[in-house]
Amino acid sequence: MPSVLALDSGTTGATALVIRDDGKIIGRGSRELPQSFPEPGWVEHDPIEILNAIVAAAREALAAAGEWPAGLGITNQRETTILWDRKTLAPVAPAIVWQDRRTAQRCRELKASGVEPRVHHLTGLVLDPYFSATKLEWLLREPSVRRRADAGELAFGTVDSWLITRLTGGRVHVTDHTNASRTLLYGLQSRRFEPELLELFGIPAVVLPGIVDSSGIVAETDPSMLGRSLLIAGIAGDQQAALFGQGCVRPGSAKNTYGTGAFLLTHTGDRPAWSSQGLLTTAACGPRGEPAYALEGSVLVAGAALQWLRDGLGILSTAAESESMARSVADTGGVHFVPAFAGLGPPHWEPEARGTITGLTRGTTRAHLVRAALEAMAYSSADLLDAMLRDCSAGLGVLRVDGGGSSNDWLVQFQADILGVAVERPEIVDSTAMGAGGLAGLALGVWPDMDAFISARRVRTFEPGMSAAERARLRSGWARAVGAAVTWARGSLAWSRAPE
Repeated sequence: MPSVLALDSGTTGATALVIRDDGKIIGRGSRELPQSFPEPGWVEHDPIEILNAIVAAAREALAAAGEWPAGLGITNQRETTILWDRKTLAPVAPAIVWQDRRTAQRCRELKASGVEPRVHHLTGLVLDPYFSATKLEWLLREPSVRRRADAGELAFGTVDSWLITRLTGGRVHVTDHTNASRTLLYGLQSRRFEPELLELFGIPAVVLPGIVDSSGIVAETDPSMLGRSLLIAGIAGDQQAALFGQGCVRPGSAKNTYGTGAFLLTHTGDRPAWSSQGLLTTAACGPRGEPAYALEGSVLVAGAALQWLRDGLGILSTAAESESMARSVADTGGVHFVPAFAGLGPPHWEPEARGTITGLTRGTTRAHLVRAALEAMAYSSADLLDAMLRDCSAGLGVLRVDGGGSSNDWLVQFQADILGVAVERPEIVDSTAMGAGGLAGLALGVWPDMDAFISARRVRTFEPGMSAAERARLRSGWARAVGAAVTWARGSLAWSRAPE
């Protein structure tokens, strides 16, 4: 039976799936990916480790499948910025991860200059360190690097471009519309890198990748990488791939992915929709993988909060343990955890915010903290959905969820309760990889159309059971905690009374 290889290069790990045309996973591989934090607010990867992780995961999946697929699709952590030598393919510097905040001051300067409305009009984005442009500008600050870039000796790319370049032995340097739309250099309506934006950020056009459709044959891998040549036929940023993998390809359909961060997207069709609530307009894929649009809101830290509780504080052995710990207490004991380790994204957009825990008492236990971290994922996602629905002026009958965090039944039920809508989880929660596989499979003929691809999808539905009054009470407490984090960041915390 025909199959396709899906490669998912994420923020904390790499996953590879071999997906048969009946939707079954016949091969799986995975590798963890370390991050480094050289200074407060800085987050980096070694680009070679990104490559090695995805190649190892792919080889493991192919060995488990015992067959060669028709080709492969790639999905990736977005915005992460890599600069490399075109001849040697060696990275010039560590990859600057999407979570990195080192360019916060530069973004403030640009906002103060009054250019943000124009940038937003062109890109659908805001001036924030999240996106690639100021990261690339930072990498080019060194005169020697700038000279090499201007001379065409260097290449820039997000993780998809980096992997395609390395998998093809340097022959192909491309990205797709979904990844390009996250650079702060791409015009949503022109569907090209905008010269006006390149000038604003001082980016030489010669370093940029070509832009291709998300579904279509674009390259062939070097046989030395995976053991045999494979056609690369699908490319999409992770959240757009998950939207496609969940079958959300028509206006009004929405999904939320719980990973390192949490990402909520609503498909808006073949025309961009503009937000009045601080959300992003971004490129997405239509039913054939063609360019389309979506509204997006992101929680910068979701599952990463559990990783911190595990690795930083040692109060969890594994992330999976969080479910039983959350169930072991009736509530959080008044504790709220706002995990703004990398600032707050929409609708607050406060890059200087940092992790905040409120309501601690002598009776607070590790179970309360763990439950508060899980609740934070649901509350933050609910804030985003509220803003999104105000922009769309429409109701939502069901929210589709995926990602590693969605395997936690307690979290998914709490999400349904706090939203007051049904939440639908697929049997295979790797929707990001499934979407990459689907985009490649459509181009390669593994599936004739979107309906055939999505037909094998099996789901479980979680219905809300919380009263409206309880929902309002809980969300009010969360809003108060977020307010504390924002107030602290902006340096205007007022004491209720003077110290005695």
